[in-house]
Amino acid sequence: MDTEAQHEERDRSSRPSDAEMNSDDSGPTPDGSEEIPDTVEPEGRSRFTLAERVADRVADRVPGGRITLTALICLLFLLLLSTFVVQPFQIPSSSMESGLRIGDRVLVNKLAYRFGSEPRRGDVVVFDGTGYFGNADYIKRVVGVGGDRVVCCDREGRLEVNGRSVDESAFLHPGDSPSDVPFDVVVPDGTLFVLGDHRSDSSDSRDHLGSPGGGMVPVDRVIGRANWIVWPAGHWKDLDRPGAYAHVPAASSADGGHG
Repeated sequence: MDTEAQHEERDRSSRPSDAEMNSDDSGPTPDGSEEIPDTVEPEGRSRFTLAERVADRVADRVPGGRITLTALICLLFLLLLSTFVVQPFQIPSSSMESGLRIGDRVLVNKLAYRFGSEPRRGDVVVFDGTGYFGNADYIKRVVGVGGDRVVCCDREGRLEVNGRSVDESAFLHPGDSPSDVPFDVVVPDGTLFVLGDHRSDSSDSRDHLGSPGGGMVPVDRVIGRANWIVWPAGHWKDLDRPGAYAHVPAASSADGGHG
């Protein structure tokens, strides 16, 4: 009897209890990952399901259903993108030829100067000319920044910034001189002196020297930096800052410069 009792006790101890069987249901799977019980819905899936339900309810109330809702979301995204990040701009005139032609479309980086960065010499910028150039947006190249002394021209007919002659042949319209109008200006702090690359066909800072503001563009009127030509496709390219102004000294360190 003792032997039979031992066998019966061993059989009872080797049979798993109901609690152990329930705990094993959520244990690791053969590949080592944790198995989620069928009764527990993952948090991510429940959120996704909730979002789907909300979208379905909104779509049911919108004429056209999901197609209309998707179109509205896309339009909202494009509006936010254009307002805060990049904005398309169509070239309206020949003032920036031959780099930018009439009808070209560029993307303007509206974040370029929003986090402490300032426009630099050589940048192509789009700005609001209201009250300074006219009631429109303009695109020009920055030639002088606050404190710079910009002179036209040196003995060789080149533009001079802070006493350093600038070779603009890389972007100046073929056949144009740096300027047919002589000038000698000091750019006030917080403003820019801008010129078109097609100097003989550009209305820019030179034409407004006697106007309110002296032809200078306040930095806070700059919409952004033109970074890319995106249309037509065959004219696609980056609008990199040229190296022509790389060796121009800061105004404070230039001979005869102004702070």
